Amino acid sequence: MKNLGTFQITKAFPLVATLLLLTQTSMAQTVNRKILTEEVKAEFRHAWNGYKQYCWGHDDLKPLSKTCRDWYGTPVLMTAVDSLDSLYLLGFKKEADATREYIAKNLNFDKDISVQNFEITIRILGGLLSAYQITNDKRLLDLADDLGTRLLPVFDSPTGLPYKYVNLKTGKTREPISNPAETGTLIIEFGTLSKLTGKPVYYEKAKRALVETYKRRSPIGLVGTNINVETGKWTNTDSHVSAEIDSYYEYLLKCSLLFGDKECQTMWEDSITKVHTHLADEGENMSRKNVTGPVVIGDLWYGHADMNTGRRTATTTGALDAFFPGVLALDGDLNRARALQDSMFKMWQAHGIEPEVYNYKSGKVVHGGYPLRPEIMESTYILYQKTKDPKYLAMGETMWRDFVKHCRTEIAYAGLKNVETKEKTDYMHSFLFAETFKYFYLLFAPEKTLDLNKVVFNTEAHPIRKTWKN
Repeated sequence: MKNLGTFQITKAFPLVATLLLLTQTSMAQTVNRKILTEEVKAEFRHAWNGYKQYCWGHDDLKPLSKTCRDWYGTPVLMTAVDSLDSLYLLGFKKEADATREYIAKNLNFDKDISVQNFEITIRILGGLLSAYQITNDKRLLDLADDLGTRLLPVFDSPTGLPYKYVNLKTGKTREPISNPAETGTLIIEFGTLSKLTGKPVYYEKAKRALVETYKRRSPIGLVGTNINVETGKWTNTDSHVSAEIDSYYEYLLKCSLLFGDKECQTMWEDSITKVHTHLADEGENMSRKNVTGPVVIGDLWYGHADMNTGRRTATTTGALDAFFPGVLALDGDLNRARALQDSMFKMWQAHGIEPEVYNYKSGKVVHGGYPLRPEIMESTYILYQKTKDPKYLAMGETMWRDFVKHCRTEIAYAGLKNVETKEKTDYMHSFLFAETFKYFYLLFAPEKTLDLNKVVFNTEAHPIRKTWKN
């Protein structure tokens, strides 16, 4: 049993239910969604204007020095493409149309540069596909098709697992040591490209990479951190749901949700059971029955373990791990999702913003950076949509206030070098527009803005609609 309704909670725990309802009513009265929605739009525009003023035509803005960064020495319009569907979604249609025209006329992938397949796929390929679905501008689909063709050589390894880098002009690949996130987080983008162009090769290559990653799980059902795509051997057996593995699990589920792929569903159900068994770490006030029962108390975290033995190797989590409550909620596992979200919010509250890596046992910051990550906002949005619990609106408002207070600059937004000192770092990732602002906006915006049941977000928050028949 994954969740109980209000009636069962009220019947079994009347005092708890009464306090819960009073708290929810109070929070609902204090969160002004209309004001917050306008605030998010205003801050999006502030950061966008800073990017446009100082770095239009380049990949990213460095907001402290007011200089630019191009990922590969020549622009691939990272921020412009990554931001396009957000511009439309937040209602900046005039700006979005102008940006779309600029992309259509200036983006060119015929470049002698070696790009990271994972990042280009989730940000640019995903961004082009989502914007195409919004606008029906075939130029965007043509660009996506051209890019997809140029990325295909990454899959030409002995195992079918993709190399990390590929040259867009020559097709030469490099870097055989990869990770499950990079080998298994491609099916949404390549699969969608396959459905929209009618070219099966895109789906087949990405699906094989996902399956080959799953096939190499350990006898207890876990995957490791690093794998050699030429030999299929693990080079790092640390298992977790954090960086380098995280979105592998996300795409097992979303492959099933978007494409109705039964094999993906089976792989997800098998994998998530093993994750709960070997990676879940429950606080002293939480037993396993609390996780699946009607009232969630105490702490739930997901730590690190050896993929072969299940032995606990670290009690760390972090900003990237905060995607996991949202994935659990999408799967209908609302009690675990709620418990884990509460833990992630505690991590945020410890310093008024979340660190990159946090030891949940000691309460100490391990890596203090905060590069404007969106994952905890993503989970807050999904949980609100799935539960309509105003607790998540209040949670979102707290994080929004902290975010603006600590990350806003004169011209845009900047990540933090250290969440304890709040010292800023001179960089603004494109995912600020693609994800962070988007999830804040969707959390507070009117319900009709986007139907979560009709889209699947890729891991860069590009919404994809199923506009094809299987």
